[in-house]
Amino acid sequence: MKNSEIKELTTKELQERLEGVVAELHNLKLQHSISPLPNPMVIREKRRDIARIKTELGNRD
Repeated sequence: MKNSEIKELTTKELQERLEGVVAELHNLKLQHSISPLPNPMVIREKRRDIARIKTELGNRD
């Protein structure tokens, strides 16, 4: 998810997207602990998406 995409979303959409990405990250970490993911960089991407969304939410308040 790019910053330009994030800025176009409403605050409510950002909060919903944040909940979804956090759930995805949790599932990826669980899967990775059981057996290695084919691409573990996905975990890093999800963490960065969470940070981008939280930053945008913080700037809007």
